[in-house]
Amino acid sequence: MSTGPQLARRLGTTDAVVIGLGSMIGAGVFAAFGPAARAAGAGLLIGLAVAAVVAYCNATSSAQLAAQYPTSGGTYVYGRERLGPWWGFLAGWGFVVGKTASCAAMALTFAAYAVPAAWQRPVAAAAVIALAAVNYRGVTRTARLTRGIVAVVLLALAVAVVAGLAGGQADPSRLAGWSSPTGGWYGALQSAGLLFFAFAGYARIATMGEEVRDPERTIPRAIPLALGIVVVVYGVVAVTVLTVLDPAQVAGSSAPLAAAVGAGSWDWAVPVVRFGAAAAALGALLALIAGIGRTSLAMARQSDLPRWLAAVHPRHRVPHHAEVALAAVVCVLVFAIDLRGAIGFSSFGVLLYYFVANVAAVTQPAGRRRHPRWLPVLGAAGCLLLVATLPWPAVTIGLAVLAAGAGYRAARLRLARR
Repeated sequence: MSTGPQLARRLGTTDAVVIGLGSMIGAGVFAAFGPAARAAGAGLLIGLAVAAVVAYCNATSSAQLAAQYPTSGGTYVYGRERLGPWWGFLAGWGFVVGKTASCAAMALTFAAYAVPAAWQRPVAAAAVIALAAVNYRGVTRTARLTRGIVAVVLLALAVAVVAGLAGGQADPSRLAGWSSPTGGWYGALQSAGLLFFAFAGYARIATMGEEVRDPERTIPRAIPLALGIVVVVYGVVAVTVLTVLDPAQVAGSSAPLAAAVGAGSWDWAVPVVRFGAAAAALGALLALIAGIGRTSLAMARQSDLPRWLAAVHPRHRVPHHAEVALAAVVCVLVFAIDLRGAIGFSSFGVLLYYFVANVAAVTQPAGRRRHPRWLPVLGAAGCLLLVATLPWPAVTIGLAVLAAGAGYRAARLRLARR
């Protein structure tokens, strides 16, 4: 453990909930319904319900583990403490690498909504640098900016829902096919795997456990509350989109919310939706930078990443070396990465991360458990099931990156023994 400056506990319940909302209500809600509709048609509503159940199981596991281990690092720490160093490393490595790819994806999504194609990659890099600078200045500034972004995004979603339903094109009969998913139950499960990407942000609260006041009370309250709000928002948005557009139209659109608003007489609201999508991508990117920085800090403290990354700024009390390194890597990725591949790879890493969290929660003694043991068992099984639905290239690349990380740790341990 580092003996230098430590992170400061500055976040209350509201701040923690807002950071969770900023992590989840990101660009996914503006784009994920298209791929989900291609997999399951109107049956994406089943996929949304499955993804929400798996997310709830994961959230309860993360919450009760964070109450027992209120320090930075999230499942990396829980895996080490409950299952052993290798489990923790695989969870942390999957999170850091997968979410670094997500940072690039969110930056590119913001730029796609904000500027013409020729400017998108430079603007994406500029957004990464700007938000890394906000995080560098302290976690309270991160929470304050996230609160503003969440307010803008929720307002844009409200406008999209009202415009879609009031624009004259809404027809509830379009929902009739929800019980017969395109592609059958496999299609529904595949849509769940795709939609899970849009949910995977609630653990950001747990990864920042060292900066939350009264973590044993705050974190178990904040995680389910943030997830519950997001489930309601996503459900309302999904039903709205499917009543305005038929499943084929949703499947064929890269921006289904904008398409739903543009289909009716309230097409003046399309720029509002686009602005909301850009703000959502920024909110997700801001929270990702904070979460990855804290997990990198925890791993560096145990020498699972270079010790240089364990530094905490003496004034701002943030892992400034980790955040600077992350910003540099993401700036490189935005000029080289494929957006769709980044999403699939990120889903693989996140599902592995939550699988470890659920297995760790199963091992907690009765006095530490706040929920029945069958919930983390169901969550672990759900993570494996959703991984099985991911495109095989994402799974193959994910396994290769995990193997590379494991090789790095094994080599470091051999050198340390010598």
